[in-house]
Amino acid sequence: MDKRFDLNEALKALAHPGRFEFLVWLKDPQEGFGLSSSEAREGVSAGLFEQSGLSQSAASAHLAVLSRAGLLSSRRIGGRVLYSRNEDNILLLKATLETRL
Repeated sequence: MDKRFDLNEALKALAHPGRFEFLVWLKDPQEGFGLSSSEAREGVSAGLFEQSGLSQSAASAHLAVLSRAGLLSSRRIGGRVLYSRNEDNILLLKATLETRL
């Protein structure tokens, strides 16, 4: 379990439809972003989230919210930040909702 996971923060992060959609796209980056399998394994560059119609700064702000909630992992390669789902925390979120609701 990632120590950054916080149920309340995760639920707030998912309350925005755009952020929820980002997680859906990241579930299958090849389909969501048209990446090759090797590109998808590395992660998705923040700039690709502009396909949502948001500006780069707005997309980055939403990615930051998802990251702080522990739902995304990021890593820097050169000048790019690559994002991927934090599957452990997403599974924890699902399990928590299933057992507590």
